[in-house]
Amino acid sequence: MSIFSSIWDRIRGHKPKAAPAPQTSPSAAPAAPAARVAAAPVDVEAVLVSMAEMKGESAGNWRTSIVDLLKLLGLDSSLEARKDLAQELGVNAGPHGSAEQNIALSKAVWRKLAENGGLVPDSLRD
Repeated sequence: MSIFSSIWDRIRGHKPKAAPAPQTSPSAAPAAPAARVAAAPVDVEAVLVSMAEMKGESAGNWRTSIVDLLKLLGLDSSLEARKDLAQELGVNAGPHGSAEQNIALSKAVWRKLAENGGLVPDSLRD
């Protein structure tokens, strides 16, 4: 599985804290199976804010740091993993591990999330 796929899967699979499900009476008829509908767009920023709140202060600056974003998602943030992600996304800015490359890599991830149906604010993509 690609690194970007892992990022996207973690974001799509996150379930924010929700209100408890309503109680149904035992005599209620079972609900009909839901019709298959297209997946709704994922509010990427809201998911990540929720994840960061769950982690507390250790969430870092995931909005601008690719390392902190990967850590927030529980993924490998090593230089080697970032090299692989850069190759996967076609990011060729600065030497591996440099601030220049990490910034470009972060922006590439935000753009790719948007391309895949994620709702990503312009401020994160630019």
